[in-house]
Amino acid sequence: MADDAILAEGVRKVYGEKRALDGFDLTVPKGSVYGLLGPNGAGKTTAVRILSTLIRLDGGRAEVTGLDVATRPRQVRRRIGLAGQHAAVDEVLTGRQNLRMFGRLFHLGKKRAGERAEELLERFDLVEAADKGVKEYSGGMRRRLDLAASMILAPDVLFLDEPTTGLDPRGRNEVWQSVRSLVAQGTTVLLTTQYLDEADQLADRIAVIDHGRVIADGSPQSLKQLIGGDRIEVVVRDPADLPATAAVVARVASAEPQTDEAAARVHAPVTERVAALTEVARTLQDDGVAVEDIGLRRPTLDEVFLRLTGRPAEDEKKDEKKDEKKEGAKA
Repeated sequence: MADDAILAEGVRKVYGEKRALDGFDLTVPKGSVYGLLGPNGAGKTTAVRILSTLIRLDGGRAEVTGLDVATRPRQVRRRIGLAGQHAAVDEVLTGRQNLRMFGRLFHLGKKRAGERAEELLERFDLVEAADKGVKEYSGGMRRRLDLAASMILAPDVLFLDEPTTGLDPRGRNEVWQSVRSLVAQGTTVLLTTQYLDEADQLADRIAVIDHGRVIADGSPQSLKQLIGGDRIEVVVRDPADLPATAAVVARVASAEPQTDEAAARVHAPVTERVAALTEVARTLQDDGVAVEDIGLRRPTLDEVFLRLTGRPAEDEKKDEKKDEKKEGAKA
């Protein structure tokens, strides 16, 4: 437990008749990036809001940096940072003014707030844009400034809820690099995202949540192995050659080949990847089968996600907003 930044055991959260979390368990080691994935309404955002003390749990227990979120929320807040889906910075102010303002809001003295702003501008590569209005920033720059603001107190744990939604590839890469830099300096990150390639790029471990419970967790590679290893894929020019192609692939496959007639494609898992590819390519050439494409690929997190949940990863914000209103009414 001393090596865990976040611990949740049997956490429950109920909104009316809906169980947003129903026995949610999670253990996040210190100094790691942990991805929390789930389909629409699975409960991932509810989990982050409980762990960051924004809403109360209804059962179970949860700790952040060894502090109980239910009984010691103020102490927890002093040790965490939170960056939501939308940047919370003021567009009228410059980047430097934003960070100084956040410093004062966090009760840093004027001098220390200024010093901390300069440190963060340097860390997040925003020095050249420090005196520009935030309205002139790109999406990636705004997100980096938002991350910097969440780091004013150098938190032990940073919660990132959909940090790159709406960003272009360049902006996403900028944010990813910033996250890696934070972790290298000792911050633990809990990341929720609807982009599975983002979790694959950043997360040391991933938990898949569905119906308020964690249904699988492990490293990205171990999760991919749940649905098998490498796969061979063959796309033929003439769909009439699909049966013959499937028969050839079946000789090297570790499971029954699958045929996608619409895509004129045959694919199957294999164990001896290079030998399998070589044999299939040679045999199809000898048999006179015209091949448009042939290759090996590994399972993606998207495939793992679909296999585990039966649904694609989606943004659950709409459902959560309804639940927030109910929570506010209760409070």
